[in-house]
Amino acid sequence: MGAIPARADVVIVGGGFTGLWTAHYLLLADPALDVVVLEAEHVGFGASGRNGGWVSALWPVGPRTLARRSGAQAARAMVAELQNTVDEVGRATESAAIDCGFRKGGAIALARSPAQAARARAEVDEAREWGLGTRWLDASEASERLAASRVVGATFTPHCARVHPRRLVDGLAATVRSQGAQVHEGVRVQAIEPGHVVLEGGEQVSAPHVIRATEAWTPLLPGERRTVAPVYSLMVATEPLSEEQWSRIGLAEREVFSDHRHVIIYGQRTVDDRLAFGGRGAPYHFGSRIKPEFDHEATVFADLRATLTDLLPQLGDVEFTHAWGGPLGIARDWHPSVGHDPSTGLGWAGGYVGDGVAATNLAGRTLADLVTGRSTALTQLPWVGHRSRKWEPEPARWAGINAGLRLAHAADREEARTGHPARLAALLGAVTGH
Repeated sequence: MGAIPARADVVIVGGGFTGLWTAHYLLLADPALDVVVLEAEHVGFGASGRNGGWVSALWPVGPRTLARRSGAQAARAMVAELQNTVDEVGRATESAAIDCGFRKGGAIALARSPAQAARARAEVDEAREWGLGTRWLDASEASERLAASRVVGATFTPHCARVHPRRLVDGLAATVRSQGAQVHEGVRVQAIEPGHVVLEGGEQVSAPHVIRATEAWTPLLPGERRTVAPVYSLMVATEPLSEEQWSRIGLAEREVFSDHRHVIIYGQRTVDDRLAFGGRGAPYHFGSRIKPEFDHEATVFADLRATLTDLLPQLGDVEFTHAWGGPLGIARDWHPSVGHDPSTGLGWAGGYVGDGVAATNLAGRTLADLVTGRSTALTQLPWVGHRSRKWEPEPARWAGINAGLRLAHAADREEARTGHPARLAALLGAVTGH
């Protein structure tokens, strides 16, 4: 790994997708730059190595919200660039010969009740208005793609690909090292300040540009306790399935999948023909704490296995062989952001709310333009320079986030019981603040 240098042109704190994509595009723009990436654990230790592998044009805030804040033209530009970013990840991984199983098969979100169907059709109407490319599938078309139970229809977007995230992050780290970046693992940054970072042992690395790419771990830094909330998402995976089993399930084009319930779920057919399936449901921990034991919630893992087998009863007694989890970062208004202050040299990106596999690539390209002082279409996008308000102090933060989780579960139970859109949905939106 070599000694950590005392200075560089750019220091990036965080060795996940945001940091690595930023290093990659900076060195494409100017191969002479001295770029140093500092990672507390190993590359991809956070969400980058543990996620559901959706390279999607999905965004936590809708185009109507973007339009209210920045205008319709800016919202449409954001939509178009997110769609382009899915393809850019494919181009970049192919160019760098990263074998991560990139396959652009689209995303299917099932409607499995009248209430979910109503929500899905409203989504299609909004998509038509903003050029999102989402369309409605009837029950037959939906079941042809994914033969799930109780399907009444689905939404489908072509703007999504599947990857193996661990392979992508490892391949990306190897690529940036080959470009000349220094990637130092096992190096903890104690503070980020204009012109330098302070390491855990007190040493400093100086640089005109310092980029914070720490996502869910951001609250551990001084002054950032309330910038994002680390919220846990957990996953399970089956044993590899046979071709005969897959013929009864579907996902022939390696579509990723979810449904229109309030508690988020997500899945994919992996490169080795497993089903990897995840969802929210784990509690937020008081004080934005992050601990290894929080990655494992037995009741949530059991719920995920039960949800997947209810969704796909043809799995029968298939064995679940893996379970894992980790935190993702959520800003108070659910709005991801990227930015760079030329007066201090400090930059940042994050708050992806779990939609970061593609958004990190866009962040890396945007930060490369901002750091090198180029004014481009990317630097004019509405997430650039966005500042979310801080999360509430504790215990209000703990109470509000966990109340939102309980409301989402209650809304799903209400819809299952009544067959109608949940009356709790409006309250859920008020609590989550987006």
